[in-house]
Amino acid sequence: MEIKPLGERVVVKPEKEEEKTKGGIYLPDTASKEKPQKGEVIAVGPDFKGVKKGDKVIFAKYGGTEIKMDEEDYLILSTDDVLAVIK
Repeated sequence: MEIKPLGERVVVKPEKEEEKTKGGIYLPDTASKEKPQKGEVIAVGPDFKGVKKGDKVIFAKYGGTEIKMDEEDYLILSTDDVLAVIK
């Protein structure tokens, strides 16, 4: 299934959080309550400027609308929710 955002919106696939520390200790799901703030742009609306499909972005911690499609988690973000592009 394909998602096509409208207007000034973008679809982002959030990065998976680290499940293991640098020292090799595995963390349970309950230990990590922080939501990811980085992800890859999957689709861009026609009026969204500054990013393109495939860009890595930093977005607002509690911004956007969470959706689940084909067993994958995505976020639909507006212009104000996308804070920076990672180069």
